Amino acid sequence: MPPSRASTVPGLSATVRNIGKYEIIKEIGRGATGAVYQAYDPFQNRQVAIKVVFPEALGDKEHGKRYRKLFVTEASLAGKLSHPHIVGIFDAVAEDEASYLVMEYVDGTTLERYTHPDTLLPVQKIVEIVYKCARALDYASKQGVIHRDIKPANILLAGESEIKISDFGAALTLAAETTQVTGVGSPAYMSPEQVKEQPLTYQTDIFSLGVVMYQLLTGRLPFQGANNYSMIYQIIHVDPPPPGELRSDLPPRINAIVLRALQKDTARRYQTWEEFAHDLATALGTGEKLEKGLAESEKFDTLRKLDFFRRFTDVELWEVMRLSSWHRQPRDTVLIQEGDIGSSFFILVAGEVKVVKQERLLNVLKAGECFGEMAYLGKQKFQRSASVVSLSEIAVIEIQAETLAKASELCRHHFHGAFLELLVDRLAMANMRLSQLLADRNISIF
Repeated sequence: MPPSRASTVPGLSATVRNIGKYEIIKEIGRGATGAVYQAYDPFQNRQVAIKVVFPEALGDKEHGKRYRKLFVTEASLAGKLSHPHIVGIFDAVAEDEASYLVMEYVDGTTLERYTHPDTLLPVQKIVEIVYKCARALDYASKQGVIHRDIKPANILLAGESEIKISDFGAALTLAAETTQVTGVGSPAYMSPEQVKEQPLTYQTDIFSLGVVMYQLLTGRLPFQGANNYSMIYQIIHVDPPPPGELRSDLPPRINAIVLRALQKDTARRYQTWEEFAHDLATALGTGEKLEKGLAESEKFDTLRKLDFFRRFTDVELWEVMRLSSWHRQPRDTVLIQEGDIGSSFFILVAGEVKVVKQERLLNVLKAGECFGEMAYLGKQKFQRSASVVSLSEIAVIEIQAETLAKASELCRHHFHGAFLELLVDRLAMANMRLSQLLADRNISIF
């Protein structure tokens, strides 16, 4: 629904109630160079956030060129970074009255709120947050984008665990042919190579995310100084104390992860985002799961390792996580009963199940294999042709056929491809068994 009333837009005109086609709801942030507004898009029927750069900032003789460059950098990413954990940029407009970006509206707060000793989040939640950031920045780096300004103020938290990375104005776009702005970023979160203005890779974002993780865990920055020069000296020359010295409930593995991300020598720092994310996903061990079951980081890491999902992108795997429900079941659990009407299919995450038809064993399936897929591929109200029973304690993903039908086209495309490979493999196995059966009968005849 559109807003019932609009406010004026400070910095533009005392009478402006719209920015372009967007109806202003309220101001949600303001700085020296611009402001951010919550607005309504009547064409898409959705709320958006609009970042306005004031004309006087762009016209400033000393810094105007720099502000314009930062605006153009972020505007160039409109529609290019589509990830569940990156704030989407829908539109960019440069006009005489104002230049502005139209972005995804996130109803939440930045992580700055949780960087103080009296407002720290639980360790498990911090690991989840950093994991999601690592995956999002891995996606961005594969698109040739290095953020360069990772800090709590640029990471939004909505609800319990929804994370969105924002503000790519300082981003380094590796494929761009234009000159990049140097000296950008927040000194407290910069990598040694960034403060020395050396050539940067995605490893600079790994370092910055390590600083954010350290601060979320301990309530203080790893490098502190009376001024920027003192802080930069520490970033280049001084190793911070392990976070466990400041927070006694931290597992040793968390210490190791943070300190590796903060290595000054890039050869000793994490070499890939995948490596960083994997360590985060397994950091808490099997005895420290979230109360609601597997943590999202562990679920994602599990899916990424399964052969069934090898062709899925990270974006599609996050979609799978939202489509599916995860279950742990004891041995001898009947997951599918022969003759029942099926409406869902399953992907085995751990353990083994047996496929039985009329009390005859047809197959034994292991982790990474799918069963019950005809509930999606076949007709509606598909009747199960065999039973599936767990042979051990198992972990399994269940997806409703009607839910998958509403998934994105790319996600469904990859499911279809995985199902096709599965059916081909099963046909090949059936042919092999038939050939063996015929061969055995020929032998018995003679």
